[in-house]
Amino acid sequence: MKNITELCTKFFDDEDTRKGITQIMSPLGSIVYNEIYAYIWVICFYNIFLFIMVLANMYILLKIMKYIKNVRIYIND
Repeated sequence: MKNITELCTKFFDDEDTRKGITQIMSPLGSIVYNEIYAYIWVICFYNIFLFIMVLANMYILLKIMKYIKNVRIYIND
């Protein structure tokens, strides 16, 4: 008796089977894409916003570190 992997490979080796699966899946793919389209844009904008926030935090941190360094110089003199 053949095992399941051999049966699956034989099933998908057939060209008609592949064409049939492609025809069935193509409308399903477009439906899924249309449903999650807005969420994809939200994720993109969130990533851009997060990147800008990280840059702003780094800029503020560098300003604070520079200020602390200047204060230490004045205190030590």
